[in-house]
Amino acid sequence: MTAIKQTAISMPTHKDLYYNGSWQAPAGGRYLESLSPATSEIVGQFADGTAEDVDAAVRSARTAFPEWAATAPFERAKILREVAARIRDHAEELALIDAADGGNPVAEMGRDVSNAASQFEFFAGLVTEMKGASIPMGNNAINFSVRQPWGVVARIVAFNHPFMFTAAKAAAPLAAGNTVIMKPPEQAPLSALRFAEIIDGLLPNGVLNILTGGRDVGSALTTHPDIAMVTLIGSVPTGRAVMRAAAETLKPVLLELGGKNALIAFPDCDPDEVARAIVAGMNFIWCGQSCGSTSRAFVHEKLHDAVLDRVKHHIAHHQPGIPTDPSTTMGALVSEAQHRKVLDYIEIAKGEGAKLLWGGKQPDDPKLSKGYFVEPTVFHGVTQEMRIASEEVFGPILSILTWSDYDSMIEQVNRVEYGLTCSIWTNDLNAAHRTAQATQAGFVWVNEVSKHFLGTPFGGFKQSGIGREECLAELLAFTQEKNIHIKLK
Repeated sequence: MTAIKQTAISMPTHKDLYYNGSWQAPAGGRYLESLSPATSEIVGQFADGTAEDVDAAVRSARTAFPEWAATAPFERAKILREVAARIRDHAEELALIDAADGGNPVAEMGRDVSNAASQFEFFAGLVTEMKGASIPMGNNAINFSVRQPWGVVARIVAFNHPFMFTAAKAAAPLAAGNTVIMKPPEQAPLSALRFAEIIDGLLPNGVLNILTGGRDVGSALTTHPDIAMVTLIGSVPTGRAVMRAAAETLKPVLLELGGKNALIAFPDCDPDEVARAIVAGMNFIWCGQSCGSTSRAFVHEKLHDAVLDRVKHHIAHHQPGIPTDPSTTMGALVSEAQHRKVLDYIEIAKGEGAKLLWGGKQPDDPKLSKGYFVEPTVFHGVTQEMRIASEEVFGPILSILTWSDYDSMIEQVNRVEYGLTCSIWTNDLNAAHRTAQATQAGFVWVNEVSKHFLGTPFGGFKQSGIGREECLAELLAFTQEKNIHIKLK
């Protein structure tokens, strides 16, 4: 991907809801302002959808479903590849919109845009893999299964990757033949509107719809009787609410929820390599606002002091700055509420006896005084009983814990209700395999951290979610299997 330049930001020209292939004013007539987390300035407006708008969009998607489901898989794939091409053509402007609207550095948002295009290409290439099976019945019958799309699918996504989630999460259900309603995050919805402008006219009317708004839209999507499946990327409490609501109409759900993930460092590792991984795994680039962040680093006591010294060196790279500046290495938290939550957790950690190694306050730079910035923050001397070690902060706070006894360490790693990711650092092959098996997490790295690999199943154990994404399993989740038995005469 080409480097992002600091240019004028091209915001979407539309602020309405997008469904049935056109822009629709919200039934309630209400529009909300989207504020830059870095400057508190208004960067755009968007429609505040209602249940009435959801109903209209669902009717449109239901009408469009039979034709889209009947479209030959290769034809659907051709259209998805064109969506990917248009995303790549507009990569720079989409990244700048997300940086201004969501607060994450524009360079990182450029990678998000590229990732979204790659997922459209990936799922376009899997359209022939939605296969059933044949079951032997002897010479007098043929028995086989086929996979068919569910119908209208609703996907509700989070604010930490606004464009990537809104665009990429439409790819799998569209490839499977479903019609889709995307609800972008209310904290950063503007790139979703620009996405609708970019792909307008490419898909048949009603096949892909984008509804902005708040909790009312999400609630209406999860309870609507004509929505066949609902998915969420969000917090555990929101996931529970979605699942309860979906149960009323027995909707299947796919949930990618929170995490309180561990990085485990064994004594045979290079301290500098561990320190670099600890900083990278916390995802300070986007202020730790990542469900996969390894926010608990379990460092063996033989490495502990050397790792602490080197963490200070590597974390210095992350300096909060204006997100639209290509040189910025750490952006702003998404909202005032999230900003206050992070500052509160810093005080809680101090009160519980954690020792501050780095950061712990708002930056001193006067250019950042109007934004929701917090320095990258590291505590050591943390125990698993402390709140910063057991509760998901979703902010730039890293906890370093010390271990010596393997069994006790594993118990503490698994003690939290989450189970999304885990990073293991060791040169001992036996220790690596043993620990990968023992940790209750759905996505495990060994001598790696933070990266996703398209085609591998990403998802969590325990309260971190249901289902797998970014792989064939995600595509198959948007199909239902039908068995057909034919008696031969």
